[in-house]
Amino acid sequence: MNAMRDIHIEKVTVNIGVGEAGERLAKAQKVLEMVTGQKSVQTISKAVNRDLGIRVGMPLGCKVTLRGDAANNFLERALPIRERKIYEYSFDKEGNMSFGISDYTDFEGMKYDPEIGIFGMDVNVVLRRTGNRITQRALLRRKIPKHHRVQRDEAIQYMKENYEIEVVE
Repeated sequence: MNAMRDIHIEKVTVNIGVGEAGERLAKAQKVLEMVTGQKSVQTISKAVNRDLGIRVGMPLGCKVTLRGDAANNFLERALPIRERKIYEYSFDKEGNMSFGISDYTDFEGMKYDPEIGIFGMDVNVVLRRTGNRITQRALLRRKIPKHHRVQRDEAIQYMKENYEIEVVE
């Protein structure tokens, strides 16, 4: 098989949306650091929503991006929480996958802390083929041909083979 056709996990992004700055955001950042073992960054609003009291530049949540072995290790810990079942609609047409975890205490070894409270999180998995760097490089930037992009059914098959998940209709 051609090595350029191999699919791999480019990154796993773990996100907690709080909707406000302050104490709850600090607690959410602490939860992400406990679960992933990495420092989190704040996500900043890009638009104004007067009904919710959101201004441009206001911190709304936090996220951690995991790559390489850290991404694989996190997925091995996160998928058993979902009983290795992912809905088919969790995969988009570009081959990315997203699912939610309702409480951080579902992770093995995590205990409930009354000072922190309950925080759920969103997990996004980005699947790519080798050679995707041509879309981000500075010189001779190119688009990925349609036949080289990861399709939805290829992503489902990759996750079934490598992580032994069950895709629910």
